[in-house]
Amino acid sequence: MDWMSVIPPIVAIAVVFWKKEVILALALAVLCAETLILVNTDLSGTYLAPINAIERVVGTASSPGNTRVLLFSVLVGALLAFIRDSGGVTATVNFLVGKGVAKTRKQVGGLTMFTGIAVFIESNLSVLTAGIFARGLYDRFGMSRARLAYIIDSTSAPVCILILLNGWGAFILSLLDAYELPASSASILWGSVVFNFYAIFTLLIVAYTISADKVHGPMLEEENALSHTDVTQHSEPATKARFMIAPLLVMVFSMVGFMFWTGNGTLSQGSGSKSVLYATALATAVAYFLLLFHKRFTHKEAVEIGFKGMGELLPLVTIVLLSLTLGNSLKDLGTGVFVAGVVGEYLPIVFIVPMLFIAGGVMSFTTGTSWGTFAILIPIGVPLIQSLGLPPSLVIAAILGGGIFGDHCSPISDTTAVSSLAAGCDVLTHVKTQIPYALFAGVLTLIAYFIASVIMIG
Repeated sequence: MDWMSVIPPIVAIAVVFWKKEVILALALAVLCAETLILVNTDLSGTYLAPINAIERVVGTASSPGNTRVLLFSVLVGALLAFIRDSGGVTATVNFLVGKGVAKTRKQVGGLTMFTGIAVFIESNLSVLTAGIFARGLYDRFGMSRARLAYIIDSTSAPVCILILLNGWGAFILSLLDAYELPASSASILWGSVVFNFYAIFTLLIVAYTISADKVHGPMLEEENALSHTDVTQHSEPATKARFMIAPLLVMVFSMVGFMFWTGNGTLSQGSGSKSVLYATALATAVAYFLLLFHKRFTHKEAVEIGFKGMGELLPLVTIVLLSLTLGNSLKDLGTGVFVAGVVGEYLPIVFIVPMLFIAGGVMSFTTGTSWGTFAILIPIGVPLIQSLGLPPSLVIAAILGGGIFGDHCSPISDTTAVSSLAAGCDVLTHVKTQIPYALFAGVLTLIAYFIASVIMIG
């Protein structure tokens, strides 16, 4: 059964690239995974696979953490609609251009990356804030939404994993605290920052893309095919920038407050899923009341706009739900453990760290989750630290970087869907245009881990 556990993600990825349809691919992968689970437990009951698949979706949606992610994704639709139809996007673009803050494409890219870095508290909030903020600017300067999706996606997770004063750091510390290590978990985790080559290379490549104002591969094709018509001309007439700026500021600052609140006064212990949902709900409420207070719309019109915005994002919300469902099915199937075992067997000691990075990438790519990859690979990597005397921070960095690398390449990742949602970009277009950049950073990272292993271990 072990080798069969990789069939569902292979099915998903094959259907994605064959039919160009993510929802169908994820649904078939979930059905395939549930069939294999029944084959392994009750061969005579395989006809129940469709029922089990539906129940798996229900179980995934009923998880409090997953429900918050789904509600957050739906609320984003209402928030985007309020900001767009109020004319706030056009007004904000005109304001920034008029003030000279965003006079060139390079400035727009730099502003996007800075926003993503500044909101390092939670990766979903980072991509959401930067994506909503920059959409109109990218349209104004004839830059594709695919470029925007790449910049926000390739800024958020690397920044979160390098700064670590957030839920990412707390989660990884909780995994490390379960083991006897040669140093404290915190010192090992902080030491991994300088060895997290994938995150560092990815941010450098994003900075290059912005400073040189150059894109390559499928991203270039996407930009060449883009009409340079000012998209914002087709939205509501410009009103006041406050219709966009105020909700975004409320969302960012309330997120910090909610992180402290849910963490009982400790930022890094706060719940990211709770905080981002509460912050988005508050920002949506602020946007709604601004429309009523300034008599931009009536209550009935605002409600209609909100639900229309939610409806526009239902396909992406479905992708997020099915991605989470597939991740749960693959966890029960043992896909991640099998992949890690296959990649990590019978290696010379200097190849262990590079192969842990590859294992993390393959696992995250096939399961669509970086955090799930951390949870599986850290229990595999720590015993290697203990038995072989490997540098702890180097090993942990390779695992963390591999998880993010695979997530950046995966068409079945919920993070990919959320980044596409924030940028207003098709999911498959985002995957296709980001993969060459992620692979380039991945190859550089692999070389760096080999050199580091030769110096520190060999």
